[in-house]
Amino acid sequence: GSFFAQLSQRAPFDMFFSADMDYPQRLIVHGLALAETAFFYAVGRIVLWVPKSSAMAVEQRGVQALFDPTVKKIALANPQHAPYGRAAVAALKSFGVYEAVHERFVFGENVAQAAQFVQSGAAQIGIIALSLALAPTLRAHGRFWEFPLASYPRMEQGGVILKWVRDRASAELLKNFVLSEQGRAILKNYGFFLPGE
Repeated sequence: GSFFAQLSQRAPFDMFFSADMDYPQRLIVHGLALAETAFFYAVGRIVLWVPKSSAMAVEQRGVQALFDPTVKKIALANPQHAPYGRAAVAALKSFGVYEAVHERFVFGENVAQAAQFVQSGAAQIGIIALSLALAPTLRAHGRFWEFPLASYPRMEQGGVILKWVRDRASAELLKNFVLSEQGRAILKNYGFFLPGE
């Protein structure tokens, strides 16, 4: 959401990768991106994540871990503008626990900041992207439980090349790499479902 706002003011970027397809489509509708360059590259997934130092057995307790007496704050991306935040809220509502836990939310500007809140101890548990939980910076430092895919709307992630791109050929090369077999293998390694799966 914050990048969308910057791009609406013609921020100096060539491409935009989004955690949903809505923001790239809105850029196209507003005449800020090239419609023919829009692409769908992955499906995002969400997890409950705790640091390794936590005594909480999140892998076994699943969503019930949110009710552990040690959980004073729950980090998630701001659902007002972050697709991962909207997915988190939908999943909690699907499990029927949203009303019981929402007063303990702390919102990150994005899903990466929500993860930082848990890492720093500002929150005891977070709802973050599976791709972050599997990334080298977090993989060795935490444990997680994955929300069932049916508990939140499918998170189709996409991108687009912006109208003011300086080197369209290079932008197309990057797009083609991400969509290539090699690029798809990298995405899969980091916890994304791929188009067609």
